[in-house]
Amino acid sequence: MNDYLVMAGYAAAGAGVAGLLGWPAIVLLRRRSLALSLFTVALVTALSLSASTIAVARAMLLMRHDYAVVTIVLIMGCLVSLAVAALLSRQVVVGSRALTRAARTVGSDDGFTAPAGPLSSELAALSSELAATSARLARSRERERALESSRRELIAWISHDLRTPLAGLRAMAEALEDGVADDPQRYHARMRTEVDRLTGMVDDLFELSRIQAGALTLTLSRVSVYDLVGDAIAGAYPLARERGVRLVGDRVAPAPVEVDSREITRVLGNLLINAIRSTPADGTVAVAARREQQEVVVSVTDGCGGIDEQDLARVFETGWRGGSARTPRSVPTAPSGAVQHHGDTGAGLGLAIVRGIVEAHAGRATVRNVHGGCCFEIALPAASPTAPAPA
Repeated sequence: MNDYLVMAGYAAAGAGVAGLLGWPAIVLLRRRSLALSLFTVALVTALSLSASTIAVARAMLLMRHDYAVVTIVLIMGCLVSLAVAALLSRQVVVGSRALTRAARTVGSDDGFTAPAGPLSSELAALSSELAATSARLARSRERERALESSRRELIAWISHDLRTPLAGLRAMAEALEDGVADDPQRYHARMRTEVDRLTGMVDDLFELSRIQAGALTLTLSRVSVYDLVGDAIAGAYPLARERGVRLVGDRVAPAPVEVDSREITRVLGNLLINAIRSTPADGTVAVAARREQQEVVVSVTDGCGGIDEQDLARVFETGWRGGSARTPRSVPTAPSGAVQHHGDTGAGLGLAIVRGIVEAHAGRATVRNVHGGCCFEIALPAASPTAPAPA
């Protein structure tokens, strides 16, 4: 037992000396190439094994022949281990360089190009994360491009919609100043209509800016969707009668919802005005509401004839108005020839406001084509059944 302890001591001493000599080299190389660090670790290990074996062999006072055999075996083992370490280091270097080249493609228009060669599990996991990051960047870039395009369209359309009524107001004001207006009362009515339209446009822009800035404050309360739909139909009825459109709301379930009544009334009003504008005379706009599990779905179906499939995804974008005219349709009323827009600014903001308000309620707004028209649906959170019933 004492002999074994002595040999263990000699082995520990030899390995310790080699380890102490190799440790500074490993510390100095920690910021260098990973391949060089791996090779250095293998070299220090081989030297430690060799030093401990030689120390034990000398302590055992082996014969020259036996000592030579031990030395040769150590040399061969060290050479093989160092060769394997060099190959492994080379593989790591090749994989790292390939991943470095691939990383340069993250966020490019062509997308991330994964290395073709085999990678270690760690590098393969890193490659997968880079691919996922590149995909997220691509989606973010697409959203940014869509938003930028939407902003440009909105600015162009708002500029157009502002220029037209302002030019009309200026012409009518000049006519009144010069005394050439044959019917001043008619001019005043038209000017009031254009001012109302501009006011509605500014109000919509302000509301949309609040929504996009996250500054929309909601005052939630438990109300019946039947009452909300009834108020919205009552507000849109004059426009529907003026345009000869029938409003139908006989399939509205009295389901309770947790919403901001004022904002949801505006949502329903925007949907109804949009539906009435898009429906020809003698057409029908139908409003329905139903309970589905934890939400209440309100739908507004018009007779617009449908929307192109490629445009359905853009319906709720800011400023989108499809291929329709960029000025709101006007309906002459009364002998004076005054026109009424009923809050229809024509700026393409109504549906964007609808989506913003509904999403602020943790709901969703969708649209789909149905026979002869479109069906807009908003899903709102249903009120808890334990809450007190609405008055």
